[in-house]
Amino acid sequence: MDQPWINNLPEHVPAEIDPSQFSSLVHMFEDSVAKYADQPAFINMGATITYRKLEERSRAFAAYLQNELHLNKGDRVAIMMPNLLQYPIALFGILRAGMVVVNVNPLYTPRELKHQLVDSGAKAIIVVSNFANTLEEVVDQTPVESVIITSLGDQLSAPKRTLVNFVVKYVKRLVPKYHLPHALSFRDALTKGRRLQYIKADIRGDDLAFLQYTGGTTGVSKGAMLSHKNVVSNVLQASGAYSPALDDGAEFVVTALPLYHIFALTVNCLLFLHKGSKNLLITNPRDIPAFVAELKKYPFTVLTGVNTLFNALVNNEEFTQLDFSGLKLSIGGGMAVQRAVADKWQNLTKTRLLEGYGLTEASPLVTCCPYNLSGYNGSIGFPAPSTNIQIRDDDSKVLAQGETGELYAKGPQVMQGYWQRPEETANVIDKNGWLATGDIGYMDEKGFFFIVDRKKDMILVSGFNVFPNEVEEVVALHPKVIEVAAVGVPNDASGELVKIFVVAKDKSLTEEELIKHCRHHLTGYKVPKLVEFRDELPKTNVGKILRRQLRDEVNKA
Repeated sequence: MDQPWINNLPEHVPAEIDPSQFSSLVHMFEDSVAKYADQPAFINMGATITYRKLEERSRAFAAYLQNELHLNKGDRVAIMMPNLLQYPIALFGILRAGMVVVNVNPLYTPRELKHQLVDSGAKAIIVVSNFANTLEEVVDQTPVESVIITSLGDQLSAPKRTLVNFVVKYVKRLVPKYHLPHALSFRDALTKGRRLQYIKADIRGDDLAFLQYTGGTTGVSKGAMLSHKNVVSNVLQASGAYSPALDDGAEFVVTALPLYHIFALTVNCLLFLHKGSKNLLITNPRDIPAFVAELKKYPFTVLTGVNTLFNALVNNEEFTQLDFSGLKLSIGGGMAVQRAVADKWQNLTKTRLLEGYGLTEASPLVTCCPYNLSGYNGSIGFPAPSTNIQIRDDDSKVLAQGETGELYAKGPQVMQGYWQRPEETANVIDKNGWLATGDIGYMDEKGFFFIVDRKKDMILVSGFNVFPNEVEEVVALHPKVIEVAAVGVPNDASGELVKIFVVAKDKSLTEEELIKHCRHHLTGYKVPKLVEFRDELPKTNVGKILRRQLRDEVNKA
């Protein structure tokens, strides 16, 4: 039994997409580079690469992998780098060679890196020199046979390349010493690849495109097997939702989220490549002043990010002075968008901050808010085209509209399963292809879906469920608060108490003031009993606040 959401889709969103219009991501790539050959594709550190140059360089890299490294279709190749021009060249080179991309967070510890390389069976890795010392510690304990190293400025023009690489290594000292004697040079790989024959791989829709590893917040990090059809479908689903707001060949998208993250990979990289857009890659989005200085140079029309990034931007004085007249679309993903942030964003930019919802296992997009929504309504929007959603209880019974339970999704974007983990796959995908998301939500009378919280983050106070998102939303409304995280603390009397960790904008903010504010907006058992002020909160590299780390700190205390 499916939920009756289909009748409530906005007029501009198609009910279905046709994944067969592209046989693979390579087919989609070839279509875009032919249509938009001489238009800018990616911009980074002032350098631009056109669609034509992207085609030429990725073809050279594919030929190098095939002929020089003797890799075969289906072999796994890891990419370990932040947002640089080298990323899309390597990405499309690997895919065009018929190989599987394994995205690696460059901030991984040696232990995390070893797990991912061993688990995926990666035979080669492209790594930025800044993180080569991490690789050095574990590479001999992995299946990796070939290491290709690039420096931050390698795709810049000759004078600037030399200057940037010198400053990064010797002035800023951002390249720790490493010893990888058999490593190859990315620039040399492209030079050699241009003289080698590229053999177009026979790629089918069910062939793997990505082993995209989950964050490992519920145990060991697992590789979601995303096929070409999975990701092509998701690109077309995103296109169906947002295309009415976008003009082919004319958009300028800002990519601050790292491309190794599934949201940025599918939406920023692949969707906007399909749309023929210009793509500004931000290498270090945590440096907000430098990020804003970069934004001043370009007439951007689309900006995506996570709630913490949008929050940092609206609280930056220089950002508030920018020209937002060309901004058409602002999309928040990766974590819940808070009302306080969405309202500030809309007041400042005159555009809605639309929340999308997804997860790695769904390539990632499951739902999206209509581009013409009048304002923030707290929802994650409607299901993407060709996507069914159910809300189920703990016994897997499908619940009625308005009832709260776990969200299940079904569609062509749902992964094939976890790499070499059939039992864990069976735990999240049932025999009918429904994916258990682990998120708690409901559907309202208009067909909008709402996420209440993660199942595992729920706090139980005297038998009552308290969702951290709700508490955080209320605390964030206080004008003296910049950021907040809520967790459960063990308590003999009530099972758990609500504790909040707060970064204050105004140091005069007191615990009593905050609790009084919460009492005004929350029922008694939801009101935080403990408040801890911090200078900053722990976050993932894409800006998600790490509740789990805070919970672990509390439990160890």
